Amino acid sequence: MSPTRPLPPTMPCVKVSTRGDYASRALLSLALHSDEGGPTSVRDIAERTGLPQPYLEQILLALKGAGLVRSKRGVGGGYVLARAPEEISLSDIVSAVDGPIVAGDFGQPHTDGACDHEGQCVLLAVWDDVGEHMRRYLEAATLADIVSMARGQGKWPTEVATTPTVTPPWASGS
Repeated sequence: MSPTRPLPPTMPCVKVSTRGDYASRALLSLALHSDEGGPTSVRDIAERTGLPQPYLEQILLALKGAGLVRSKRGVGGGYVLARAPEEISLSDIVSAVDGPIVAGDFGQPHTDGACDHEGQCVLLAVWDDVGEHMRRYLEAATLADIVSMARGQGKWPTEVATTPTVTPPWASGS
């Protein structure tokens, strides 16, 4: 097996949605300020993160529905993390607001190789594989990891590896 090849610098990015990004920022803010005790208001989270409050309210409701935050109503109310940051993965957060993590909404490849159009099954299998890599990457990263980086206690992803070195095992040259 040859060494892995770095991805080309012009390779298009697989994107995390704005909702996934905002949800991650909101939970990061809650985690960073969890030692202050008590719930944090939506307004305070919005001010700390620079996120629009009405959109943030919708996102926090989705996160509550997924069991990632708890809320308290009334004076002194707001949101707190429902689990420890070590128990919340980026995958949990993104999935809570976006649904399953996939590279695209293309469907599953046919297992028997019979496809309606030329090359369709092969590409569906590739996109499925890309989605699986995204899921595993985001499952491995916890909110605690991000808190550590934000506090300057952990290495940022760019400090660990300057270029991604993921090469599919089925690609030529591997």
